[in-house]
Amino acid sequence: MIFNNEMETISRDKMEEIQLERLKKTIAHAYENVSFHQESFAKAGIKPEDIQSLDDLEKVPFMKKTDLRENYPFNLFAVDMSEVVRIHGSSGTKGKPTVVGYTKQDVENWAEIVARAICCAGGKPGDIFHNAYGYGLFTGGIGLHYGVERLGAAVVPISGGNTPRQITLIEDFNPRGIAATPSYVLNIVEEMKKMGLDPRETSLEYGIFGAEPWSEEMRAQLEEELGIKAVDIYGLSEVMGPGVSIECYEAQDGLHIAEDHFLAEIIDPETGEVLPYGMEGELVFTSLTKEAFPVIRYRTGDIASLNPEKCKCGRTSLRMSRIKGRVDDMLIIRGVNVFPTEIESVLLSFKQLAPYYQVVIERDGSLDRFEVHCEVTSAFMSEVGQLEGSTEVAKLMKAIGHDMKNALGVSVVLRMNQPNSIPRSEGKAIRIVDNRNKVMA
Repeated sequence: MIFNNEMETISRDKMEEIQLERLKKTIAHAYENVSFHQESFAKAGIKPEDIQSLDDLEKVPFMKKTDLRENYPFNLFAVDMSEVVRIHGSSGTKGKPTVVGYTKQDVENWAEIVARAICCAGGKPGDIFHNAYGYGLFTGGIGLHYGVERLGAAVVPISGGNTPRQITLIEDFNPRGIAATPSYVLNIVEEMKKMGLDPRETSLEYGIFGAEPWSEEMRAQLEEELGIKAVDIYGLSEVMGPGVSIECYEAQDGLHIAEDHFLAEIIDPETGEVLPYGMEGELVFTSLTKEAFPVIRYRTGDIASLNPEKCKCGRTSLRMSRIKGRVDDMLIIRGVNVFPTEIESVLLSFKQLAPYYQVVIERDGSLDRFEVHCEVTSAFMSEVGQLEGSTEVAKLMKAIGHDMKNALGVSVVLRMNQPNSIPRSEGKAIRIVDNRNKVMA
């Protein structure tokens, strides 16, 4: 094993003792210092002293992203601004941004959590780590940065974008690890090939990918293209940032939650009922050590399940499945619930397709029309010569349509495109393009 943190191998009983102690402190701290929590508890008819077991947490109302926006910017902070040393926030593309704060101890804890996560992913002191997550209000870049430094490794803070420079530094600095969105790393791979470089000949050995849902098929492609181990990392600004959970290098079988800092639940997104281990639902987190911005039963909107079994890597921490999608990203196609990652799984099983796609939703009279736009690889394009009228392309589309129907339980309209026609991303890929509300000229 490449870790020695006792919290990662502690018994379930002992971990729950630690969680309960920290939960009581967190709830008391939030209640005493944040009027939102006082009002929320009052509406539920409870007080902090009513929480005497982990099961009692179910009595506490949920927090939602709308609560953060309605209390913009600092009304959910539980400490005086003189104690806040860092402020992060969302882009605010869907309204008011969500704003979170950190005390000095919060930043220290975060760095420790991420350092543990990088070890879990295969990192070690002395590594050079290429950090292509965005820096700024987004927590991804800075979160990984502090964790790399805490680990005792050297971080290359290149951030996202400027792909040719990314490639130059990977070639010249010889990093062992890389972090970015998986879609952007595939963009880097594509550019390497255009430059006549072999992505498998770099020094990279492991990659930490997140900030967007991605499939096992995309993992296989990343590992094949770069000759690395690709692991999934999870986090969101409202809860802390990257490092809330991560897959281990050894098993790549569920993401180990930093349970001494975060308490996880899975609920039915419709009823709010807590679901047992193994059942799929909406992921809910309660922070256990945050000072500036404690969150209690925060509904993430992410769909996952929880697994309490000990991992073959030796860690005993609760594992969450990889994120299937978001509640608000779920598509309902002729009555069938479909997530973009399910579409991705089918598309990436075909070697003739590049790992880029978009689901485009159009209004067709009174009905919605779902189109899956994908693109062929340059190699396949050279083989067939043209898309229109090609027997090979027709056979490919028929096979994709067959597999899509079997996997999703519904047919979709497939649009095959030329190489390099789907927009590339330097951050999170745009998987869903909804044209239903566009005004026609």
